[in-house]
Amino acid sequence: MKESRQAAPAGTGPAAPVQAGQARRRGLERRGLVIVPTYNEAENISRLVPEILAQDPRLDVLVVDDGSPDGTARAVRALPWAGERVEILERPRKMGLGSAYIAGFKWAIEQGYPLVFEMDADFSHSPQAIPQFLREAENTDLVLGSRYLNGITVVNWPLQRLILSVWANYYARRITGLPIKDCTGGFKCFRRQVLEALPLDRIRSDGYSFQIEVNWHCWKRGFRIKEIPILFVDRSIGVSKMNKRIIWEAALLVWKLRFMRAT
Repeated sequence: MKESRQAAPAGTGPAAPVQAGQARRRGLERRGLVIVPTYNEAENISRLVPEILAQDPRLDVLVVDDGSPDGTARAVRALPWAGERVEILERPRKMGLGSAYIAGFKWAIEQGYPLVFEMDADFSHSPQAIPQFLREAENTDLVLGSRYLNGITVVNWPLQRLILSVWANYYARRITGLPIKDCTGGFKCFRRQVLEALPLDRIRSDGYSFQIEVNWHCWKRGFRIKEIPILFVDRSIGVSKMNKRIIWEAALLVWKLRFMRAT
């Protein structure tokens, strides 16, 4: 992808509170933070976090849990790294993927982490890909893990779901002009300056549409964006959060973005 110049960063609103307290600006001495939103992911999160931490000793994890009734928060607090390399932001109810990431972004900015990841909790995003993201982030502002960069690299999705995803990405590109093959993917690595420049308090979308909107704001602000190929494997444990509301929200959002000015 052709890279564009980096825009000057701007400030954001106050960061969301986190329950497991650590010294302020802890991220300044770390390499990055991986944000993992969860809802009923107790079995997955207990296996995922150790694999993430094993990729680099300077990585930390922030789990943003939406009041999971299956004990996801309890599973996180029971991990041996809890309060050190692993933190949890507990929210009272299911509030959505987009707002979970916004809360995580604000905490990451407050703590000063130089790199901030988005990552799913269900192993559809492989922790083994993290080192490649870290290497690419040395020379670009936003690294996107793409399922559609070199053909289709998706495993175990039903054909209907795959067709929906491919069509949604084509639709988003055509309407918004985004020069990105995988507009809706959720495996990403941002430089902190990118998040500081985004209008986090004005981003209200969720699911597919959240990923499209964040990508659009990054692109419109001139940040350097690079896609790298990833292998996306459908979850083997738990239930997908996809629903018709998320699909319709994304379908309408792209028209809003088409006529919106980046501010």
